Amino acid sequence: MAVKPASPLTEAEFAAVLSRIGGFEPHPFIAVAVSGGPDSLALTILADRWARERGGRVIALTVDHRLRPDSASEAATVASWLAARGIRHAVLVWHGAKPVTGIQKAARAARYRLLAERCAAEGCLHLLTAHQREDLAETYLIRRRAGSAGDGLAGIAAVRELANVRLVRPLLGVSRGRLAALLDEERQPSLRDPSNRNTAFERVRIRATLDSSAIDEAVKAAAGYATRRIERERALAALLARAVALHPAGFAMVEPEPIVAAGELGERALGRVASTIGGAAYPIRRERLARLRAALTEIPARANTLGGCRFVPWRGRVLVVREVARAAPPLRLDPGMAGLWDRRFRAVLSAKASAPLTLSCLGSAGVATLGRHAFADDNPLPRLVYPALPALRDGEGLIAVPHLGYRRPRAGSPPTVEFSPPEPLCGAGFTVV
Repeated sequence: MAVKPASPLTEAEFAAVLSRIGGFEPHPFIAVAVSGGPDSLALTILADRWARERGGRVIALTVDHRLRPDSASEAATVASWLAARGIRHAVLVWHGAKPVTGIQKAARAARYRLLAERCAAEGCLHLLTAHQREDLAETYLIRRRAGSAGDGLAGIAAVRELANVRLVRPLLGVSRGRLAALLDEERQPSLRDPSNRNTAFERVRIRATLDSSAIDEAVKAAAGYATRRIERERALAALLARAVALHPAGFAMVEPEPIVAAGELGERALGRVASTIGGAAYPIRRERLARLRAALTEIPARANTLGGCRFVPWRGRVLVVREVARAAPPLRLDPGMAGLWDRRFRAVLSAKASAPLTLSCLGSAGVATLGRHAFADDNPLPRLVYPALPALRDGEGLIAVPHLGYRRPRAGSPPTVEFSPPEPLCGAGFTVV
């Protein structure tokens, strides 16, 4: 029996998905990642029409990884196609040496970094990518083979928060065939990436084995895991709101009783707190979290370390403070420079500053140098957190400790220092549409 051709995804269907996702401005400005393949070109065309109808605009962004000789000419081809449609377009180049192994992972990290940086420079809050239904199925199967836990088997989230932009994937419920049909209807050519046929990559090998029933089965399984993940994340958010107070000076105060009573969920909460305060790049092992939760029940209570943090009993609660010895080396800030120190604090030094400064932990020596009378009288911070606080120094020594309200007399305006951890205590959560 002949297979019925796929129908093109309509503008009304696309608009309905974005309406369910929500969060766009009345006159939206959105970026679209476009490789020149069928999926991303279809997304760009639909997104452009959707934004124009609402008085908004689109910028299409192509990342040239410089991994193939033809990549620059392919990016130029994409630019010409989009110019013919009146769609603004920019090419972002991944410069520098490329790794010999793990190239796909490195290229993905570089791609999202370049895209997020350009969005921040443009003042664009939304980045759309063309992950679709088959991508979701393949991701589920890859993670199942790798032995991923339930959260990983939920597949791909429809919304993800990056440092400077919201990543939106509106096509996860749309088949590749429907996007190709849209391009046929538009008489829009597209590019074919040779890596999508390279069987050295696991995703390509899995793709070759999938038929429609296998895709349906994988998508259905991922949906079940996604539902359970959303339920867990809502419960975790409620526990964190009840048991954890996060301070902009980069420490947390934890009520131990709700954490201990919550069992495994309490361990997840401790992991989230440690990742936020410690700026951890990787998840903390569950067995270590279980030991920490058990330690919170000990009497007399004692201090523990985990994920670059100290968990210190304090007045019936637990202070979670960055381990000073695990913090990053001092960050030099030249006039007019912005930087990220210890993966947790963003600082900006005015261009009018007279000299460079360094940003680092205050440390016990810094606390001793200041003395007990140097702090603002009404500062409510526990003294246990003082050594871990961000402090600024110049050639003469300590110049400012912003979160203690200290500034050396006759010193100029210090940099702004903002707590901005890579892992927020509560993010957008897993999302399906």
